[in-house]
Amino acid sequence: MYSFSPKLKSTSIILLVVGLVLFGIGFFLNKGISAEKIEHMMEAVHAAGHTAPTHSSEMVGPQDHASHLEHATLQVHNQPLAAIHFVAVFFFGVSCCVLFFYSIQHAAHAGWPIIITRVMEAIASYIPYGGAILIILMILNITHNGHLFHWMDPELTDPESAHFDVILFEKRIFLNIPFYAVRTLIYVLGASFFAWKLKAQSKKVDETKSKVEYQMLYRWAVGYIAFFGFASAAWAWDWLMSIDPHWYSTMYIWYSMVSCLSSGIGVIILLSVYLKKNGFLPQFNDNHLHDLGVFLFATSMLWTYTWFAQFMLYWYANVPEEVNYFFGRFQHYSPTFLPMLIINFLLPLLILVSSSIKRNYKVVTTMAVVVICGHILDYFNMVMPGTVGPYWKTPEVFILILGALLFVVGLFMFTVLTALSKLKLIPTGNPFLHESEIYEYPF
Repeated sequence: MYSFSPKLKSTSIILLVVGLVLFGIGFFLNKGISAEKIEHMMEAVHAAGHTAPTHSSEMVGPQDHASHLEHATLQVHNQPLAAIHFVAVFFFGVSCCVLFFYSIQHAAHAGWPIIITRVMEAIASYIPYGGAILIILMILNITHNGHLFHWMDPELTDPESAHFDVILFEKRIFLNIPFYAVRTLIYVLGASFFAWKLKAQSKKVDETKSKVEYQMLYRWAVGYIAFFGFASAAWAWDWLMSIDPHWYSTMYIWYSMVSCLSSGIGVIILLSVYLKKNGFLPQFNDNHLHDLGVFLFATSMLWTYTWFAQFMLYWYANVPEEVNYFFGRFQHYSPTFLPMLIINFLLPLLILVSSSIKRNYKVVTTMAVVVICGHILDYFNMVMPGTVGPYWKTPEVFILILGALLFVVGLFMFTVLTALSKLKLIPTGNPFLHESEIYEYPF
């Protein structure tokens, strides 16, 4: 039985509190930015020759100084909500992807990962808490206390308005506030239900050691795979891609999901190795680490494929409305956009390609941290350009992002480790437990 140490518990609470304080400081600093300063920031960006729009809405409507200033004001004041939004979506996605990975193993009757079953269940315990943050953000957006989603402005779909946008008018059947709110509730409540149900069914299998109950666990796992397949695609549209509703990519849903899946495997590695090194999970061995390293490597390569396929197709087509998505990132986010390929692709390729290196605890855990940080940067690149535009290199933004990260990481640590302390680490009722205990990679 794992015991949540007071030191680690204090660390998670400190992270949470410090994150809240930093975010509060950043919030008040952001609210204190005057209209004159925003105008000066806008003129500085234009004077530097960086005029590429980061959002397709900038290409629609009046292009005079007043309209540019109005847009810049909205972008600057989007900073607090954008900072917490990308972090919240990322960690919710990571937890849901871990539960997806867990369900795949049960659906495939895989024997090797049974030792880390409780690790995955504990990580999935964050889902309702992360979902609660997203519901709060949804309420702020639909009540117009935030402006992350351009399409929520009713004037844009009013044919009589001077700001009428025909593209958004055509998409209003899907992109409308009531349907968006309902979909968000479905994603959060549905994922929370499956996290609870799969944990409860897994516990029942332990208690009864019944093959009938195990069959029910298999069925619920298949049910979650089906739910996740639809929900992860739809929440990528709603929470990420609809930030720039003129732009559309058929690769985007896979791209955003694989980013979280790779990070989720990284989190599984970190928690499993932590338990192993502290004597709570001695059954976890080099072979289990090797297979997790294989998945970390494979998902990193899959992410690279989806990133490049999406980028290459749009860049080659050279359609102005589509290329704008990337060109704005090249101009305004050059320190983060392309360099993230080094973290998310090049380092995993060079370091994890060797089979023997995947048995090295220090190397694999270090790469797990690198991959998680790389994909946090990836989500930063997904959200920030379309919400705050070129106005991200300010002290307020760095304080807000650091605060949001510390708060969510602290909450994630606290909920996951608390859940783990309430679980029996070894699923003794699982019929594949012995196979996992003696598992040995053949090569």
